[in-house]
Amino acid sequence: MPSEEKDRYLSHSLVRGLEILQMFDVETPTLSLAEISSRLHVGRTVPYRLLYTLQAMGFISQDENTKRYELSPKVLNLGFSYLTTLQIPDISKPYLEQLRDRTGASAHLGVLDGKEIVYVLRVAARGITSLNVSIGSRLPAHATSIGKCLLAYQPNERLNELLYGSELQPFTNQTKTKVLELRTELTSILENGYAMSKGEFESGIHSIAAPIFDRSGTAVAAINIAAPKSFLNEEFISAVALNEVCKTALLISEYFGYRLTTVHS
Repeated sequence: MPSEEKDRYLSHSLVRGLEILQMFDVETPTLSLAEISSRLHVGRTVPYRLLYTLQAMGFISQDENTKRYELSPKVLNLGFSYLTTLQIPDISKPYLEQLRDRTGASAHLGVLDGKEIVYVLRVAARGITSLNVSIGSRLPAHATSIGKCLLAYQPNERLNELLYGSELQPFTNQTKTKVLELRTELTSILENGYAMSKGEFESGIHSIAAPIFDRSGTAVAAINIAAPKSFLNEEFISAVALNEVCKTALLISEYFGYRLTTVHS
């Protein structure tokens, strides 16, 4: 597509809004409306509306006395979210290796992409047959512990988009295919802080998942352990596995600035 045609689809308001955010730096921590207008080479009306929007969204603030604008801490979330996603597999690997060693089960890290989860890290168990997934594998969110865990922390509007409008595919006779039944479980996951899958994607395979939060309290990923039912049985889950998974997820979350007092978004 020629560059001239591509330019037709540019949102000039968004471009200018991002340009305003980039104007602030160490040498220029504050700017007036006149200074911003001058840098954009436009009259004051255009940047005023943009500044009002950015202020309403919490990305900038204005001093009541000087009327000068400055960035707010919320801007950090934009870059931090990217860095968090970029670093999660590398940071999580030693934690998952320890989790694997303490439980004897394969440990995984996944992120939500639409109605699927994508595995971004796998630490295989030693001598135990488990779910055969590799980095980059995609599995249905509604039938997996990592998927259900991340679905539970989605905003209600987004969750409706993901669950309604298409049928939930069954993979075993344990797969929940009714939206209301699944939503009831998601509510329980949100209350308990962990999710389980007992043969819902692959018969005979159990898994336990817990979310990883960033410093704003957003669930950006989830970890799980998976193993045959004979190994990951109810007794072992209650005595060892559940606590280890939740503890590991919290340790990773804390690395990224999350605290238990953070309100989940």
